[in-house]
Amino acid sequence: MSSNWDPNSKDDACLRRWLDYAATVREGDRPPFPAQWAAFNEAFAGRPATAGAAIAWIPGPEHLERSNIARLIGELGLSGYRQLHEWSVRERELFWRLAIDRLGIVFRDPPGSIMDARLGAEDVQWLPGARLCCVDSCFTAAPQATAIVTGREGTEVLTRVTYGELKARVERFAGALKRRGLGAGSRVALYMPMTVECVVAYLGVVSAGGAVVSIADSFSPPEVEKRLRIAGADAIVTVQRFRRGGKGIELYDKAVEAGAPPAIVIPDGGGARLRPGDVLWDHALAEAAPLASIPGEPERLTNILFSSGTTGTPKAIPWTHLTPIKCATDGYFHQDIQPGDVVAWPTNIGWMMGPWLIYASLVNGAAMALFEGAPTGAGFARFVERARVTVLGVVPSLVRAWRASGSCEGTDWSRIRVLTSTGEPSSPEDYLWLMSRTGYRAPVIEYCGGTEIGGGYITGTLVQPASPATFTTPALGLDLVVLDDAGRPVGVDEAGEVFLVPPSIGLSERLLNRNHHEVYFAGCPAGPEGSVLRRHGDMIVPLAGGFFKAAGRADDTMNLGGIKVSSTELERVLEAHPQIVECAAVGVPAADGGAERLVVFAVLDGSHDHERLCAELGALVARRLNPLFRVSEVVSVDSLPRTASNKVMRRVLRQRVDSA
Repeated sequence: MSSNWDPNSKDDACLRRWLDYAATVREGDRPPFPAQWAAFNEAFAGRPATAGAAIAWIPGPEHLERSNIARLIGELGLSGYRQLHEWSVRERELFWRLAIDRLGIVFRDPPGSIMDARLGAEDVQWLPGARLCCVDSCFTAAPQATAIVTGREGTEVLTRVTYGELKARVERFAGALKRRGLGAGSRVALYMPMTVECVVAYLGVVSAGGAVVSIADSFSPPEVEKRLRIAGADAIVTVQRFRRGGKGIELYDKAVEAGAPPAIVIPDGGGARLRPGDVLWDHALAEAAPLASIPGEPERLTNILFSSGTTGTPKAIPWTHLTPIKCATDGYFHQDIQPGDVVAWPTNIGWMMGPWLIYASLVNGAAMALFEGAPTGAGFARFVERARVTVLGVVPSLVRAWRASGSCEGTDWSRIRVLTSTGEPSSPEDYLWLMSRTGYRAPVIEYCGGTEIGGGYITGTLVQPASPATFTTPALGLDLVVLDDAGRPVGVDEAGEVFLVPPSIGLSERLLNRNHHEVYFAGCPAGPEGSVLRRHGDMIVPLAGGFFKAAGRADDTMNLGGIKVSSTELERVLEAHPQIVECAAVGVPAADGGAERLVVFAVLDGSHDHERLCAELGALVARRLNPLFRVSEVVSVDSLPRTASNKVMRRVLRQRVDSA
C-alpha cells in the first residue's frame, strides 16, 4: 500500500484555492485562525469524497529534489515515491543494506549478510556475523557540532553540548558504572526527566554493555516497583527532585518507596540525604576512568521498555543493537532529519520516543533540543524559537493545550520545516492550526508505530501531500494490510485491523515476560500470496487518494494522552473504590478525531452523585497509575455484557458510546 498521489493534482481547483489562500497567510496577512479554518473548509466545500482527503500542503521543488527520500528516488532511477516503497518491501535486504550505508552505521566486525530468513519471516537473523555497539553510530558527526541544546522552565538561558563533549561524558559514565560493578549484562533503570544527564546515562549504560530499564518519571511507586521487578534491575539512576509546571516533584523519594536497587542520584541544589549504598552523580563520576564502548552481537539486549497489554501486567519489550537502526532510518527518510537540524520532541525516557529521539537525532548528525519543564506553556514555545528548532515533534494533547492557552502567540516558528506527530489520534482542526504556526511552510508528518517496532509502521513523507490528521504511506522497508473481521481487505472508508507484513529491522522477536508468538502471530490470517502476518492491534481507515486515518485500538488497550494502558490495569484500580461492584474501562475516540476519552461503565453499590464519583475515580487513577490520566465519564449499568466464556465485551460498550 502506498499513496498514489500525482504531483499534477496541484492543478485541482479546490486545492489551488487553498494554496493561494495559504500563500497570503505565509506572506504576512495573518487573520485569526477561525477564519483560516473556515477558508480551508470553504476551499474544499463540494469536493467529491472520491477525490480523497482535503490537502493542506504539497511538496515544493526543494522537497522533491533535496529531501533524503527525493535523493534516493533519483539515485535509484525510480519514477516516484510509490515505486520507492514498492521496491523497499520487494527488495528488503537491499533496502536495509542501503539504509545502513546511508546512516553510516559503525561495525567492529561487519556482517556477512544483511538478513538470514531461512527460518521464516517470524525469526529472521539480521546482520549475521556482525559485532557492533549502537552508541558508536551516535558519534560520527564532527566533535565540535552541537549534539544537545537545552532550556529550562523559568529562564531564557540556553546551554549547548557538542558531540565531542557528549562522547566524553558518556565514556566517563560508562567507566563509573564499571567501577561500581555494573558492566556488561547489567540492567540499569532510568527514572528521570529527559535531560542531558539522562542522555549521558542512557548511552553510557548501553556503551558499557548493559541494558537500560526505561521507566517514565510520571509513574507512581507501585508502578515503578512492578517494572523494576519484571526487568530485574541491578541499579537505578534518578534525580533528587525536578520542577515541572512550577511544581517540585520528589523523584528520589518515590524510587525509595518503590524499593529501588542501589541508586545514582542527581541532586537538586543542596545535598541529598541518601540511603546507604546510594551515591551522588558527581561522586560516582569523580574517580571513574573513561571506558570505550563494548561491542556485541546485533541481538544483544540494550533497553527494556514497557507497553501495556490486556492482562494488567505490562509487556517487557527488549530493544537490541538493531533497534536504533530502525529509529534512525525512520528519522532519516520520514522526518527527513539531516545534519545541522535541531530536533525537539517533548517526551520521556520511559516511552519509546525518548530513545527514538536520541538515536534519530544523533545517528543522523542533528542536535536534540531538550526542555526541562512543562512543554505546555509559553516558556517552551519561546524555547522552540530560541533553540532554532527545525523539526518539531508533538502529541495531539500538547497541540490542544497550546491552542487553548494561546501560549504560542508572539513566537516565531518560521525555521520549522517539519512538524511530526505520534502517540494518539489527532484532530484535523488542531493540526491545521499547528501548520498555521509556520505559515503553512511545514507539513505534519503523522507517525504511528509502537515500542515493539522501534519506530513507525505508517507515516508520511516530504514528497507527498499532507492532509491534517491523516497518513500517506506505510513506512519504508515495511508493509501492511488492513483486514475486516473475516480476514478480507477492507474498502475505502471502511475501518479494519492493521496487520504488518514482516520482516523488518526493529520488529521485536521476543518478549521478556510473554510468549512472543502468541502475542503477535498466533491466529493471524494469511496475508497476500499466503505471507505471514503480524498482529499490531490498531484500527485504520483507508481513504480515497491513498490516505489513511487512525481509528483507535482493536484490542482492550487504550491510548490516553499518548500513553498506552490496558483496560484491566485501569479496572483493577477503579474497583478499589467502595461504590464500584465491577466495572469496564473503554477508550472512545473524541468526536473531533482527537485523543481517546476514558469512559467507565460501572455496576454500583447504591445511589451516587455522578460528578463526585467521576472526580473521585479520576483522582484514584491519577494517584495509583498516572497523573496524566483523566476519567471523562462514568456510566451506571445493571450488568456488564459478557461472552459465553465470561469475558467482558468492551467492544460492545465502546459501540454503545459511539452510537449515543
